[in-house]
Amino acid sequence: MNADIIFRFLRDIAVHNDREWFQANRNEWDNAKVEFENFMAAVIGRISIFDETVRHIRPQDCMYRIYRDIRFSSDKSPYKRHIGGYINSKGKKSAHSGYYIHMEIGNCMLCSGSLFVTGEMLKALRRSVYDNIDEYRKIVEDEEFKKYFPTIGFEHLKTAPKGYPKDYPYIDYLKCKDYSVCMPISDNFFSEPDLLEKLDDIFKQMKRLNDFLNETIDNMEI
Repeated sequence: MNADIIFRFLRDIAVHNDREWFQANRNEWDNAKVEFENFMAAVIGRISIFDETVRHIRPQDCMYRIYRDIRFSSDKSPYKRHIGGYINSKGKKSAHSGYYIHMEIGNCMLCSGSLFVTGEMLKALRRSVYDNIDEYRKIVEDEEFKKYFPTIGFEHLKTAPKGYPKDYPYIDYLKCKDYSVCMPISDNFFSEPDLLEKLDDIFKQMKRLNDFLNETIDNMEI
């Protein structure tokens, strides 16, 4: 992947975030989009070796629109300042856990797990963690996993969730308001010669958590 093409567009759109500039420089977006689609195709091919559920996914199915939804936002900038792709076997709008790639100047990341879950689904995930704590710990406490994802969840309760004992030895695993993981990476990460090999290692660890979570999520989405 020629990451410079993508980052050049992202730098320009951050400065010139208006429709007039975008239309006059549409080729910049077109080139960045093609570059990212080709990159996603290569990533899907690599992931499908160890996760065959994504083999049918097309790159364009993973990408998000560049246009922002400004209806309820005080920021009326019409275009996003990042490019993202979510490789998810059940579609990028599903609660099913997949593999997310985020390219943004100074804020690149790789994410996975369950971020936007309903109250009932969150309760079910907590119960699954509680009922299968040994299996869960083998994943999240493994040194290979922790190397990339030392913490689980963006937000956490301050106290034990209702229905669970406060003195439960692994109560912190139940305080999660989401069961997602995220790994910040540098912009230069996408220009490294062994990029795909590094992604393989990271996504293989993601899959371990995804498989655990999806066993509950998929049953609820049926």
